[in-house]
Amino acid sequence: MIKITFLGLGVMGYPMAGHLARAGHEVTVYNRTAAKAGAWASEHGGATGATPAEASKGAEMVMACVGNDDDLRSV
Repeated sequence: MIKITFLGLGVMGYPMAGHLARAGHEVTVYNRTAAKAGAWASEHGGATGATPAEASKGAEMVMACVGNDDDLRSV
């Protein structure tokens, strides 16, 4: 299994990241709404990052499921 970062926990991203965690991957998530990322981590046992860059540190793969490109840009 690999270390994966998943960016975007919307209607599609939340369950997709969950499937990866249930398959045994080490998943770190990022979402613009930190509470949603925290809820995902509590439910699936993964980690969260405060920014896309922070969440992606050390990841072997980064996946994104966002509505538009600007959702991936951090300040």
